[in-house]
Amino acid sequence: MKTALRFITCGSVDDGKSSLIGRLLLESRQIFDDQLKSIEKDSRKYGTQGDAPDLALLVDGLQAEREQGITIDVAYRFFQTPHRRFIVADTPGHEQYTRNMATAASTAQVAVVLIDARKGVLVQTRRHSRIAAMLGIRHIVLAINKMDLVDWREEVYAQIAQSFRSFATTLDFSSIDAIPLSALKGDNVVSPGTAMAWYRGPTLLGLLENLVVDSAPEAAPLRMPVQLVNRPNADFRGFCGRIASGTARVGDAVRVNGKGVSTRIQSIVVYGTPLTEAQAGASITLTLSDEVDVSRGDVIGAAGNTREPADQLQAHVIWMSEQPLIAGRAYFLKIHTQTVGATVTAIRHQIDVNTGAHLAAKNLQLNEIAVVNISLDRKVMFTPYRENRVLGGFIMIDRLSNATMGAGMVDFELRRASNLHWQALAVDKARRSHMKSQRPLCIWLTGLSGAGKSTLANQLEKRLHAEGRHTYLLDGDNLRHGLNRDLGFVEADRAENIRRVAEVAKLMVEAGLVVIVSLISPYRVDRERARSLFGPKEFVEVYVDASLAECEKRDPKGLYAKARRGEVKNFTGIDSQYEPPETPELHLNTIAQSSEECVDRLLHTLGPMLSPLDLPPTD
Repeated sequence: MKTALRFITCGSVDDGKSSLIGRLLLESRQIFDDQLKSIEKDSRKYGTQGDAPDLALLVDGLQAEREQGITIDVAYRFFQTPHRRFIVADTPGHEQYTRNMATAASTAQVAVVLIDARKGVLVQTRRHSRIAAMLGIRHIVLAINKMDLVDWREEVYAQIAQSFRSFATTLDFSSIDAIPLSALKGDNVVSPGTAMAWYRGPTLLGLLENLVVDSAPEAAPLRMPVQLVNRPNADFRGFCGRIASGTARVGDAVRVNGKGVSTRIQSIVVYGTPLTEAQAGASITLTLSDEVDVSRGDVIGAAGNTREPADQLQAHVIWMSEQPLIAGRAYFLKIHTQTVGATVTAIRHQIDVNTGAHLAAKNLQLNEIAVVNISLDRKVMFTPYRENRVLGGFIMIDRLSNATMGAGMVDFELRRASNLHWQALAVDKARRSHMKSQRPLCIWLTGLSGAGKSTLANQLEKRLHAEGRHTYLLDGDNLRHGLNRDLGFVEADRAENIRRVAEVAKLMVEAGLVVIVSLISPYRVDRERARSLFGPKEFVEVYVDASLAECEKRDPKGLYAKARRGEVKNFTGIDSQYEPPETPELHLNTIAQSSEECVDRLLHTLGPMLSPLDLPPTD
């Protein structure tokens, strides 16, 4: 049976990746006559080779790609030879499409890195190579292309090969094979050319046909993330998923998520057909001999080789969004079949794509790479990415838009809190609240500077205090004199500011207090993370609304005038954005209503929420 090899072509823009794949397809006889005629026709309109067929058009299928002569999306092609089957992904070279390259590399075994012989090793060459290494690719084929444009000179080839190998010494590649070639002329792609008699190595296709890649995942211990619990009737309870590693056999002992409960595989079913065993990559349904608690996101693994779930990890992250990664901001993290809440607790360092140097960073911009610490809202099963791509790779998702923000690879579990446990307290929130005859609550006032937050917060606390309520006011400016005095006003510091205030407010709610928070808190995602810390009906978001023009007119602290003069940077509404709440519990317009009217509305809304808890006093 032929083995299959998945490889990508990558490198800098216009190095000839699409042309190379087109040449491979043509000379391995994978193109039908009608396809070739179509390419010849399109070449006259979009081609870059005059009257000759432009083989890049075999891969560049998007209209925009043909018009611009570049690759934008990832193009997958299948071909085979008498020796092997291939799945090749042509990835874009432009920096803004680096995320597409990373996506393709996540499933590849080999990276064919193209280099224009005239230009040598470029920044994007280094970036793609570093990402390939991070994503577990251990075999590099260095295709030094366009040798015809440097007169087929051996010294050019040798210098580029040496330069790349020097750069890649720290990237842990198992093999780096350099081949001089011309995708346009065909030399050393499928057949040797006559122009480079000094080169006696294999052609590109010959190398790919015989390259020995790493051991198959079926040799590793069994791991299968559960995607679906299948219960069509009372007599059948199966667990569906794709085997990430190892081999599942009927009768094998297994454990679920390291829960300490062992059982055995009772049966394996694929499309209604029973099997005795299934290997890595197979999508199957398992039944177990015992009634074990198994849910979507759990991992069924070999009983003698299991890991414990964890909720803190260190990982490498490639950021794929124009919105920066901010430490302290909450995201969703999807790892195998489980999605959990996640917060980047620290950016340990950013990685310079050229040198590999570790750089200090407070945030991460588009296409940047960093090592980060991540805290999850519950424990999940994972393995280091170097051991298993499926169980160690994840994506980060925006909590509001559900857009993919970044991709990550788990390095290892962090055990900082592994010896800590929640201490059970004899006096809990309910009893503290009962003593105060009120329900605890967090009232979060957000809006532009000058909208009236502090005024309303002060008047509200005064009225609540007069009613006998136990309150505390957390004012943003006051907190920056103490708890948050080390923070500035860039986006990363603002996120951390809100995170700290929310954690303090949560503790005060646990104490049974009515907490009033007055903060600009400009970003929705940070306010939503604050909300997530509280129980149902414990968080009330109040949008204190006044137009920017009105706030500038009021300008009680003179800050707008300073911001307009450039004396204050990152000022909300001027050179930093404010994202109004979309569905606040209460919307107060301080232009249309007086502060007294606004507070009346607040108290009317809060009244039912503050009624005492129905709990008998303790003895």
